[in-house]
Amino acid sequence: MTDLLTHLQTRRSVSVKHLIEPAPTGKELEDILKLGTRTPDHGKMAPYYFITFEGEARVAIGKHLRAAYEADNPDAPVAKLDLEAERFTRAPLVIGVISRIREGKHPQWEQILTSGAVCMNIMHACYAHGFAANWLTEWYAYSAHFKEALGLEDARDHVAGFIYVGTPADTKDERERPELSQIHTRWTAETKALNKGESYNRDGYGLPRKGFQLKD
Repeated sequence: MTDLLTHLQTRRSVSVKHLIEPAPTGKELEDILKLGTRTPDHGKMAPYYFITFEGEARVAIGKHLRAAYEADNPDAPVAKLDLEAERFTRAPLVIGVISRIREGKHPQWEQILTSGAVCMNIMHACYAHGFAANWLTEWYAYSAHFKEALGLEDARDHVAGFIYVGTPADTKDERERPELSQIHTRWTAETKALNKGESYNRDGYGLPRKGFQLKD
């Protein structure tokens, strides 16, 4: 229990540029993915699936990254296209966690939350096996061209995250975390307002666009 508390108190993502070989493979990777599935899942629907990119597959997927970026940015210089094609080579392993809306009575939102929990479980599992990870989306998680190239179904499949995994090449610096007093309300009958963390808004941006639109 102490080890778990220490991990939760100190865990933080490692920058992709600091993730080097080795990464989990074989049985170790299988164990990490299985641990990822041990999350709350209303209705036992398993509303997610995995795509892993290892070895030369990280290079091969580059042609699809390049084509997707060029389709959305036809004036992009060759150097930029080359850079985008190398996205999955930045770490020795990339785990794609895809949120898939299942048919059934349970709300889509709850299914999506489950896929997010899977991402976090995979992160914890990587650290438990002695590795480090970084949960990213970036532009290609929302690119219709790239999602089609991967075989994702537009209406039901959405990228919960691409988790980059490897061995940390550098120590992790701590970063600022939210002040609990800003985001926690101890409710009573006299409570007039909730602490909603409004101080964490980023001025000048407004509410972000939706990554995708759920179907009724």
